[in-house]
Amino acid sequence: MNALNILVVGANGQIGKHLVKLIQENGDQARALIRRQEQADYFKDLGAETAIVNLEGEVDAIAEAAEGVDAVVFTAGSGPKTGKDKTLMIDLDGAVKTIQAAQKSNVKRFIMISSFDTSREAIQAAPESFAPYVVAKHYADEWLLNTDLDYTIIHPGVLTNEPGTNQVTLGSSVERGEVPREDIAKVIYTSLKNDITIGKRFQVVGGQTPVEEAIQSVK
Repeated sequence: MNALNILVVGANGQIGKHLVKLIQENGDQARALIRRQEQADYFKDLGAETAIVNLEGEVDAIAEAAEGVDAVVFTAGSGPKTGKDKTLMIDLDGAVKTIQAAQKSNVKRFIMISSFDTSREAIQAAPESFAPYVVAKHYADEWLLNTDLDYTIIHPGVLTNEPGTNQVTLGSSVERGEVPREDIAKVIYTSLKNDITIGKRFQVVGGQTPVEEAIQSVK
């Protein structure tokens, strides 16, 4: 099988860094989309390509970064310390522009890292400080669902920095729980390698099932 070339949007985030490392270690090629030049050395040391793009900029800049890749992974997020404005600009508008960029560059495969539950009920139930994030993820997911892209939407549980176990619980609806970011990176990478995940969305938390086996059970 030919090596995949994968654009990782939000590569300097914690999931993104794990994912780029995993891609490079397994003989595929990552292109890390980052905001600043000073973030580049980490990725160059791994053998990854870099593209310096601000997600608050133009679609064309993201599309240029996506030229020639086989898949786009959106792992970017505004982070918990920013306000509603950045949540809107990155988690919603940045995601939509990345989807548009993939379409413009004729990249069919797209993986979205969403929030654990982006249903209308989850929006209503969310604390006031968290609701804008759930809303942003809800509409970004909806935008992707209404494209002809070969999408997978991954809904992780509460993210931790614990070492990955390569074991998860995965399904259309699972009990809320924690999951290491390193394991989410493994779920993303394994999803890219398995067409069974195209057109699917699922929740992921820590568990007892090896990632490869869990992915094969995706309905």
